[in-house]
Amino acid sequence: MAVALTLSACGGAGGGQQGGATSSGGLEKTQLLVGVVPVPSSAPLFIAEQRGFFKEEGLTVKTEIIQAPQAVMPKILNGSMDAFLTSYVSLMAINDSGAARLKLFQHSQEAAPNVAGVVVAKGSPIRTAADLKGRTIAVNVLQALGQTLTNAHLQAAGLKPDDVKYVPVQFADQLGALSSGQVDAAWLVEPFLTAAKKSGATQVIDTTDGVTAGVPIDGWGVSEDWLTRNPKTAAAFHRALAKAQKIAGEDRKAIDAVVPTYTQIPADAAAAMTLGRFSMEADRASVQRLADLLHGYGYLKAKVDVARLFATLGG
Repeated sequence: MAVALTLSACGGAGGGQQGGATSSGGLEKTQLLVGVVPVPSSAPLFIAEQRGFFKEEGLTVKTEIIQAPQAVMPKILNGSMDAFLTSYVSLMAINDSGAARLKLFQHSQEAAPNVAGVVVAKGSPIRTAADLKGRTIAVNVLQALGQTLTNAHLQAAGLKPDDVKYVPVQFADQLGALSSGQVDAAWLVEPFLTAAKKSGATQVIDTTDGVTAGVPIDGWGVSEDWLTRNPKTAAAFHRALAKAQKIAGEDRKAIDAVVPTYTQIPADAAAAMTLGRFSMEADRASVQRLADLLHGYGYLKAKVDVARLFATLGG
């Protein structure tokens, strides 16, 4: 079930209502609803609220916890939700399906070593990527980031993607599936990866290094229609997010301080987990490589020109 969090104490009910131009610099909207995923990549939005960046722009931002952007496309299309955190894979998949026309509004994270990887249970005979031939690997979602990155490493080890079987298992259930023998390996992201290692699991592939080093992970998405209808609001929202993104890229403690406020990650675990890089912009060549992998594996029907994925903002 979605949990709504009110970020601004000065905002009342009725998020998404038109704001007064006299007090908001002519913004088309002053109250926004943003879908956030309870992962570290959402941290810049909460930093922006904590430091008053939205208020400075005349904005009141509310958030709703989401698990996947596909589930909130009806809200994005009818305008009741303004923006959302999305993986690059999900954004491209939604556009490819024709369900919506989305733009990447602001980058959040790209990969760094040991942010995501494939692990096996303690005592498993599997030691390398090549040892996974004929085995079952758990991923949180089929034909998404985990499967794509793992395939690339399997191919580097001389295997074909169909040499393994992927099964969908939620991150929270993957350690249980490993220990019970339901799966032979599991693709995990932080903080689940660190927790798995602490429990005795062994990492056999670092899927955010080597052939997939620097892969773009996620960012903030909006619809093309929303950008067209709300150019001044979009510029103001982006200015606030970008200021917070810069802080996230320079001050790890700023991320650690907000992560426990919108996730179930305790403060000590937040401080211990490995993070990706919070850079200001995605490397477009890396985005194109990801898009080409997705198309090559048949997860996208059409080839992607990544230059068309990114929003153009004024203001």
